[in-house]
Amino acid sequence: MADAPKRKALPLSECGVLITGGTSGVGLATAIQFAEAGVTRIGVNGRNRERGEAARQAILARVPGARVEFFAGDCNDAAEAREVCETAREKLGSVDVLVNSTVGPYGPKLFHKIPLDDIPKIVAGQMLAPLLTSSLVVPWMRERGGGAIINIASDAGKVATPGETVIGAAMAGIIMFTRGLAIEGKRDGIRANVLTPSIIEGTATYDKVMSDEFSGKLFGKAIKMAQLGVVEADDLAALIVFLAGPQAAKLTGQAISVNGGISVA
Repeated sequence: MADAPKRKALPLSECGVLITGGTSGVGLATAIQFAEAGVTRIGVNGRNRERGEAARQAILARVPGARVEFFAGDCNDAAEAREVCETAREKLGSVDVLVNSTVGPYGPKLFHKIPLDDIPKIVAGQMLAPLLTSSLVVPWMRERGGGAIINIASDAGKVATPGETVIGAAMAGIIMFTRGLAIEGKRDGIRANVLTPSIIEGTATYDKVMSDEFSGKLFGKAIKMAQLGVVEADDLAALIVFLAGPQAAKLTGQAISVNGGISVA
């Protein structure tokens, strides 16, 4: 019987890291923690150049020696995703770690109240970026003999929740995509994992959800169940940095729920 191949994940200090949705919330917290972990080539992506520059300065304020680039574009659009990823590869030298932290603008709403025309927008806005960016960077990772992809979905993709029929379908799609990618990518040393938080305190999404009467009640009940504490952006960022590094070299295809005890999905 042939021995299994022995692979070594790159040290974080040798990685180029691209974070989509990296100008605020979990994405920005992740960029900062990557810089603190010794990553010197970091790319953050977002749609707004002003917010992108503010994020870049926030990272540099924490780790002045880091090299941080901002790449503007909507990675839910194929053409813009290509421009973002190809520019990142050119500027950073390589994309060894891809983190997809994009968030759509849609909150929980009962299915019968969702306009027909909004359904494809919700699915595209929540789901497409991880697929498009992965399609672009996987061939580059194959050439280099490995890489790590970490996507962010939601527990809505695991647990049926009122108001999250369409969002949940998109999140379930991200989860299954990540698992399939892990199976395909392992032969080339590519690892893929997905995080599925419930609600993340201190983010713009949290504020939006809690300000809405329907979703505020829904998640208000969920928060009471988070007996380990409501998750914050830094909690997810720490796990993402771990998953990208050598200590997680044999971990792939996992959908990890980070929710403070709201559920055990």
